[in-house]
Amino acid sequence: MAEPAYTVASDSETAGEEKSSSPFPETAIGIDIGTSHCSVAVWNGSQVELLRNIRNQKMMRSYVTFKDENPSAGVSDQLSSEHDMLSGASIFNMKRLIGRVDTDPVVQSSKSLPFLVQTLGIGVRPLIAALVNNVWRSTTPEEVLAIFLVELKAMAEIQLKRPIKNVVLTIPASFSRFQLTRIERACAMASLHVLRLMPEPTAVALLYAQQISNQNVNTGSEKIALIFNMGAGYCDVAITATAGGVSQIKSLAGSAIGGEDLLLSMMRHLLPDSETLLTSHGLDDIKSVGILRVATQEAIHTLSSQTSVQIDVDLGNGTKICKVVDREEFEEVNRAVFDKCASLISQCLHNAKVDTEDVSDVIVVGGCSYIPKIKSLVMSICKKEELYKGMKPLEAAVIGAALEGAVASGLSDPFGSLDLLTIQATPLALGIRADGNNFVPIIPRNTAMPAQKDLIFTTAHDNQTEALIIVYEGEGKKVEENHLLGYFKITGIPPSPKGVPEIRVILDIDASSVLRVLAGVLMRGSHQPINPVMGVRMPTVDDGHGWCAEALHRAYGSSLDLVTVQKKI
Repeated sequence: MAEPAYTVASDSETAGEEKSSSPFPETAIGIDIGTSHCSVAVWNGSQVELLRNIRNQKMMRSYVTFKDENPSAGVSDQLSSEHDMLSGASIFNMKRLIGRVDTDPVVQSSKSLPFLVQTLGIGVRPLIAALVNNVWRSTTPEEVLAIFLVELKAMAEIQLKRPIKNVVLTIPASFSRFQLTRIERACAMASLHVLRLMPEPTAVALLYAQQISNQNVNTGSEKIALIFNMGAGYCDVAITATAGGVSQIKSLAGSAIGGEDLLLSMMRHLLPDSETLLTSHGLDDIKSVGILRVATQEAIHTLSSQTSVQIDVDLGNGTKICKVVDREEFEEVNRAVFDKCASLISQCLHNAKVDTEDVSDVIVVGGCSYIPKIKSLVMSICKKEELYKGMKPLEAAVIGAALEGAVASGLSDPFGSLDLLTIQATPLALGIRADGNNFVPIIPRNTAMPAQKDLIFTTAHDNQTEALIIVYEGEGKKVEENHLLGYFKITGIPPSPKGVPEIRVILDIDASSVLRVLAGVLMRGSHQPINPVMGVRMPTVDDGHGWCAEALHRAYGSSLDLVTVQKKI
C-alpha cells in the first residue's frame, strides 16, 4: 500500500469535513510535543489511551528530515541509526527554537546543533536550514512543527477512523505569548484548531486531580502537591491545591533549561573546543558533532543507572576521546543547571506561600526525572523520603492533555472520571510601560484565570492629547527586560495640565488565556469614557519585536508617556 501523502496547509486553509464512524467524533486529542520526544493520547470513552505509530511506538522522536522535496517526521520515518538524525538533513529541538530571536541565549547555544542555525545578532528570527543534496534548505521552526503535526494528525485519523480537528497541546510554563502564537500558527498550517494550550505541569495537575478524586478518600479535603517537570528543553515547577476533582494552580515557575543543557555541558567537558567544530558546517564537521553528541547522550543515560561510564569515541577528524566519567563528575559539570532547578522549586514554594510541611505529594515527571540528582534534589528541598508513584513520568503530561481535551469537548463520564477542572494561573506578569521606562504590572504573576484587572494612569506632559499603550509580559522592572506584546494609541485626550486626565487600562484574560487590552479616557469624576474604548487582542507584534520597541522610542520618545496614578490610602 502506498504511503500517505502529507501536506502542510496555509494558515487560511481548513481541513475538509468527513463522515466519522467514531463514537466520539468531536473529542479533542491531547498532544505533548517535547523537545526530543512526542506522544498523542485520546479519551476512548472510559480512559485515556495513548496512540501508537506504525512501529508500535507510543513515544516518537521529535524531528523532521528533509529528503529532496519530501520531508518526513519522526512519526513515520524510520532511521537506521541515531547518527542518521545528526547528518545535517534533520531538524530537531524545534520547541527550543520556536518564537525566539537570534539574540536569545537559547538560540545562540543551538548553533552547536548538527544543522544550520545562523544568527546576525540584531533581534530577528534566526536562519535555520537542513542539508539536502549538499545544499542548505532554509525553513522555520513553525514549518518544521507543522510538518510534524501533519504526520501526527494523519496517524491519529487512521487509528481513530475519523477526521481530527481539535487539539489540546502542552507547552512549557515559561513560553511567552509570542511563542504561543507561533505554536498556534503551526497548528493552523497543519489544519488543526487549538482548544487549549496547557502548561505541562498544569496538564499533570489535571491527571493528579483525577487520581485523587478516583480514590474517594477525603475528596473534600485539599491536598497540596508540588509538580516538577523537566524534559530535554525546559524545566517547569508548579504548586497545585486539589480537592474534589478541582485543581488550582497556586504558582508556576519555568525556565529554558533541560536535558539539552546537560548534554551541551558534558560535550564541552569532554571536548573543550567542541563548539568550534561547526565553524564551517562542512560534512565532516557535522559528522564529528553528531558522533560526539550520540556518545555523550549515551553516557548520560548510562549514568542514570550506573555510577560511572567509559567513553571511547573517535570523532573521525584525528580526535579521539577515551575517558571514564563518574556520576559525581557529571553532577559537578552541570552544577549550574541543578542550581537553577533548585531555585525554581524554592521560587515556586515562596510564590505560593506554601511550606514544605504542607506539601502532601511531590510529583517528578519528564525525561530528566530518571536522573538520580534530579530526584534527590527535589526530595531534599521538599523534605520528602519518596516521590509520588501514581504516574508514568513520560506519559503524565499527554494523559492530562487528553483529559482536558475530553472535558473541553463537553464529554461526561457516568463514573465521574471527567468531573474535573483545572484553574490555571498566569505564569508571567502582564502590564504596560509607564513612569518612564518602567514595567508596571497590572495582572501579577500567578493570578488565577480568567482574570480582569485595571489601573488608572495619567498624562506625563501638559496638554498631552495622545497616549501610547505599550504592553509587556515578564518580571523585569525595566521594559527591556520583558517581552513586548504589542502597542496602540489612545487619542482624544482633552488638553489639560499633566496629571489631570485619567486613562483607565484594563487587562482581561479569559479561561483560554486569550489576552485583551482595553483603554479609555475617563471623564473627570465619572467612570464613563469620553470616547469609545480601544480594545486590542494581544500580541500584535510579529517578528523583530525588539526593533519595534526601538522604533517606538525613536518616533515618539517620551511625548506620549503615561504616569501611574497612586491609589489613595
